[in-house]
Amino acid sequence: MQANENENKPNTVNIPELSAENVSEFLRKTPHFFEKNASLLAELFLPSPHGSGTISLAERQQLAQRDKIRVLEVKLADLIEFAEENDATSKKVHEYSLKLIANYSFSGAVELTKETLQKDFDVTETIIRIWLRPARNDLLQDEAFTTVSDAFSDWVLTLNAPYCGAKPALSDTILDDNLKSFAIIPLHKKVTETTALQPAFGVLILGSDQPQRFTTNMGTMYLERMGELLSAEILNHI
Repeated sequence: MQANENENKPNTVNIPELSAENVSEFLRKTPHFFEKNASLLAELFLPSPHGSGTISLAERQQLAQRDKIRVLEVKLADLIEFAEENDATSKKVHEYSLKLIANYSFSGAVELTKETLQKDFDVTETIIRIWLRPARNDLLQDEAFTTVSDAFSDWVLTLNAPYCGAKPALSDTILDDNLKSFAIIPLHKKVTETTALQPAFGVLILGSDQPQRFTTNMGTMYLERMGELLSAEILNHI
């Protein structure tokens, strides 16, 4: 009697091959897997991320957590440093505000601004130019009313925020060629949040001999505030 061919073959079950995605999906759907199989944490070994050899899965997890903590510590240190710098700048702007309040003349406001910016804000040169004609003719003798080119004043009029960066081509001879970076702040009549911005009546220019002192990507909040303070003070006198 001839034997059945199937009787001589071992019993086999076709088990689909598991992919990394299958394993990941299973572990995500079974969050308590390692609680029920805690011994695996010590039995599974992975390549060390910090050199040769292997480490247990538990050790690898500890290293990953330490790396995350280090990254967070660096970010926290950066935030603290940034906050301290902002606090120091805010204090200086406040002190400048108090000095302006105590000022009683146009020339005093101009000199106070130049002195404060150069002493407290590390600015090499400060220039103020005003093209709004004052009610008092005697003020026209002040350097701040020195005529600027139409091209430059028209360019300032297009600014909705302070310009920071290299010397603008339209600045003509106003800015010293030895200076490397600039902040150009349009001076506007004080407006409310709901009022349209008034055309600039002048400009506050800060120049530095340091190329990175004023950069295109820097924040301009404090520059805007100082421009608003100076604008209000100037308009009180002209």
